Amino acid sequence: MKEKLRIVGGERLEGEVMVSGGKNAAVAIIPAALLADSPSVIENVPDIDDVHVLIEIMRYLGAEVEFKDNVLTVDPRQVDKFDPPYELASRMRASYYLAPVLLGNFMRAEVPLPGGCDLGLRPIDQTLKGMRALGANVDIKGGVLAASAEELTGADIFLEMPSVGATVNSMLMGVSASGMTTIHNAAKEPHIVDLANFLSSMGASVKGAGTDAIRIRGGRHLHGANYTVVPDQIETGTLMIAAAATGGDVVITGAIPTHMEALSAKLLEMGVHVTSEDDRIRVRSNQIFRAVNVKTQGYPGFPTDLQQPLTALLTVANGTSIVTETIFESRFKFLDELRKMGANTRVIETTAIITGVEGLAGARVNATDLRAGAALVIAALMADGVTEISGVSHLMRGYERIDEKLRGLGADIHLVRED
Repeated sequence: MKEKLRIVGGERLEGEVMVSGGKNAAVAIIPAALLADSPSVIENVPDIDDVHVLIEIMRYLGAEVEFKDNVLTVDPRQVDKFDPPYELASRMRASYYLAPVLLGNFMRAEVPLPGGCDLGLRPIDQTLKGMRALGANVDIKGGVLAASAEELTGADIFLEMPSVGATVNSMLMGVSASGMTTIHNAAKEPHIVDLANFLSSMGASVKGAGTDAIRIRGGRHLHGANYTVVPDQIETGTLMIAAAATGGDVVITGAIPTHMEALSAKLLEMGVHVTSEDDRIRVRSNQIFRAVNVKTQGYPGFPTDLQQPLTALLTVANGTSIVTETIFESRFKFLDELRKMGANTRVIETTAIITGVEGLAGARVNATDLRAGAALVIAALMADGVTEISGVSHLMRGYERIDEKLRGLGADIHLVRED
């Protein structure tokens, strides 16, 4: 049974919508719960496919896991395996966050290389470098990351670039290593800070998250904790762009406006009205947009995960926009699908040149990855006619009930199942 989204464009979005818990934070925090010697209760966990895959993996490893109404309870006391199965681990990128956790627990881990979206080369060499710095023997055998150690000892880890994955993995292993670990050139994203806060609530000593250098005094006893996941920065941004694209007036609640400053600045530059107060962001537009230039960067720069949704909006902006992707070199594959809808785009190496058109037309398109799916939804919402989006499984990996949320704001969007 395949699923696709059927969207009739042209409906203005209006009303209030609550943002879900952060996908990128949750998929790092959930494996970390295995480091404790007692259960953890994690609230505001998004009900998405990536979380369900993680739950299956955790149960395979021996953990008792319950998930209901966005509350996840993890009891790690019966975990007795260090080798999650390929058929589960290969379904998501964040499965490799289990490697440092299992290594910390068993001094051994065998984790299949990560899956998830195909965004081109996504090397894990920085993660391997961090593991080796702390004393692990690491090898890649038959698509499996195999790691072992006699003991883990704190050290300085120098990342060549502020990689989110390498920062998460170094943090997860650093709390198990005796002595001081310092991660230099660390990523600063909100989910890095959220993971640090969760580890601290478990009894770990983690300082400096959100800055270039994270210092971890490892080897401390870790216990279960009650914790609430940070709101999803990327879902917030996707809803902001969707509101603007439809000439809407939408209030997004449960958000953290400071996390959205890079996007808010670009939308304001395009002529969109963006205001915020406490945990609320209001977006209004008249559907007249100015072209802008965008370059993706690590936080607090413009997020790569919002590049595709914003690029969809730029296809109808007045003038020519230049979009430079510095993180994932294959993030422009989705432009082939936007061209089916009438977009005028061309790509030169890592730069897309977007010349605005008067409007897009509905078409049959395919989501090639998670954020490409979000971009196609935004394009469909402002297109003339009907758009059918296949490859919806990518979208459901990272957005909780996105079709229901948009429908609640007035969108004509339905999930269709077909043989």
